[in-house]
Amino acid sequence: MPTAATARNPQSFDAFGYGLAIAGSVLFSTKGIFIKLAYGYGVSTEILLSLRMLVALPVYLVIFVSLFRRSPELPGRLSPRLVLVTMAIGILGYYISSYLDFLGLNFVSAQYERLVLFTYPFFVVLFGAWFFGERLVWRVVPPMLVSYAGLLVIFGWNLMMAPDGLVVGTLLVLGSAITFALYQHLARRQMSRGLGSTAFTCIAMSTAAVCAIAQGVVVEGPAAYAALPVEVWGLGLALGIFGTVLPSLLLNAGMSRIGARATSSTAALGPVVTIAFAVAILGEPFSGFDALGAALVLLGSVLFTRAERQALRQQ
Repeated sequence: MPTAATARNPQSFDAFGYGLAIAGSVLFSTKGIFIKLAYGYGVSTEILLSLRMLVALPVYLVIFVSLFRRSPELPGRLSPRLVLVTMAIGILGYYISSYLDFLGLNFVSAQYERLVLFTYPFFVVLFGAWFFGERLVWRVVPPMLVSYAGLLVIFGWNLMMAPDGLVVGTLLVLGSAITFALYQHLARRQMSRGLGSTAFTCIAMSTAAVCAIAQGVVVEGPAAYAALPVEVWGLGLALGIFGTVLPSLLLNAGMSRIGARATSSTAALGPVVTIAFAVAILGEPFSGFDALGAALVLLGSVLFTRAERQALRQQ
């Protein structure tokens, strides 16, 4: 929950809020690694997504029940409209966005997927200006172009070396980034209506979990879960806890303190962690073109964050 000082002055620098957002981003960066490892066992996208949510759902329900015990006033704040809107936002950010991302990882490498997802802060800025009345700071545009130039370098290299499915995978992951950026704006506004970051996360994630589990059961059938090897269940457990529950709570707690735009600008460590794990664990190739593209993406992010902070200080 935001402190009183943060709530009165949303433009102030909140080191703890930035720390929460960075920790969540780093944990989220492990998601693609777990997914790629699970795909190695031949598991389908629908099964894996539902398995992730089967692990995460009980955790969110336990946290939500504990909130009711610690906050007797919470039920009075949960109007039907507030709950339904939160559920819809959760479906957008944690079901639709996740499903697009999981599908995209069937076609592209984990490190490239993470770099494409890394463009979502730019969509946060654009959507804020287009749909939510926020002022567009033009000094952030050149850093955005630098990052997209890096993506084009990697895309062009992969298009020459391994073109199969690259365009489809890129579009799917880009769709995930766009929907997640929209989710961040909607979530921020919903949490500020007295719901709080933890209650919001529990309702939103639980709704998305039910959707994902239902999809897996309908598409693959209940018997498919019994046939899964124990290694896949282990990866599903890791994906649910370290790639879902912890980062979602950390990111939303950070977002409630520093806002969607600032939260999105803290994600620079994510691609670095993903690239390191993808090369070391998955054995993915990392060429000079990959290094150049990743460097441009990260440079654009650093310049983007600096421009954002300068703009905040001048407001």
